[in-house]
Amino acid sequence: MAIHKILRRSLSGEKRSTEVPKGHLVVYVGESEKKRFVIPISYLNHPSFQELLCQAEEEFGFRHPMGGLTIPCSEESFIDLTSHLRRA
Repeated sequence: MAIHKILRRSLSGEKRSTEVPKGHLVVYVGESEKKRFVIPISYLNHPSFQELLCQAEEEFGFRHPMGGLTIPCSEESFIDLTSHLRRA
């Protein structure tokens, strides 16, 4: 699946790498179980992604339980959004 070339996800049982490619950031996504995604920082400028950031701010403020940016939406919704952003 092409989206997995763009979004690199580490499974919960795998050792998480601390290396993030230049121009990317880590976000944690999910409603109950959080999954780690590495996304291009260019996504931050898109209005649809900014809506997710506002939701994250409302839910978590500036304290994110995973130690990184946590996005409060389903993994499926996040992948749909990032697929759309990749094509834009």
